[in-house]
Amino acid sequence: MAIDEAITAFRIDNAVQNTLRLYLWRPSAVSIGRFQDLLKEVHVNDCKQRGVDFVRRITGGGAVYHDSHGEITYSVVARETDFGSTDVVDAYNRICQGLIEAAKILGIHADFNPGDPRNCPNIGINARKISGSAQYHKGGVLLQHGTFLLDVDFEKMFTFLRVPWAKNIEEVVRIAEHRHTSVQNELKRNVSVQEAYEALVQGFEKALNVEFVNEALTEPECSLASKLREERYSRENWNLKGEI
Repeated sequence: MAIDEAITAFRIDNAVQNTLRLYLWRPSAVSIGRFQDLLKEVHVNDCKQRGVDFVRRITGGGAVYHDSHGEITYSVVARETDFGSTDVVDAYNRICQGLIEAAKILGIHADFNPGDPRNCPNIGINARKISGSAQYHKGGVLLQHGTFLLDVDFEKMFTFLRVPWAKNIEEVVRIAEHRHTSVQNELKRNVSVQEAYEALVQGFEKALNVEFVNEALTEPECSLASKLREERYSRENWNLKGEI
């Protein structure tokens, strides 16, 4: 999360180009939206006991379990004007087309869902969500990051995510299976991280009409990310209370 924020800060200053970043969470982790209450959204003790991290994002949206082997997270940092519109849903749509194209390359037909007042836009397959996203806007730059589910273990997921209305984990798993899916569930075969990564790169290139150049983070980006990690993302005040 610190790296995504650091890239955004340098893009605001025109010190770096628009950036696509693809990454895994090691170890697995739960991220919560900027304005959520950690203790209402996450089984913190279960996370600690099982070595699962938890962190507050600068973006909105809901709590997400990021499995270290079952998901790729993407982030896009770009000038809002480069999308031809400052409308939030238009930007979601344009970026999510990259995910839709990636799914198509893998052999899956996915659709854009514009969301509603309670849910951020996402992409789904036959109304079952395969990718959720969230945004942050500052200085004419947007950060959109989100998930691309390769595989999903709902029982594991809801060991860490709280669902107050559910009587038991079996109930929430049953409902989740009707609302969410994954690449491997749709294709009925194993899909490696490398295969999905290559599809995502190609999908975003096609959707955004760009050709990416593979580069490492700059030294200033790494330095700022380390500072943000130390001063914000590793601190209880931020993760528990949302206070800087």
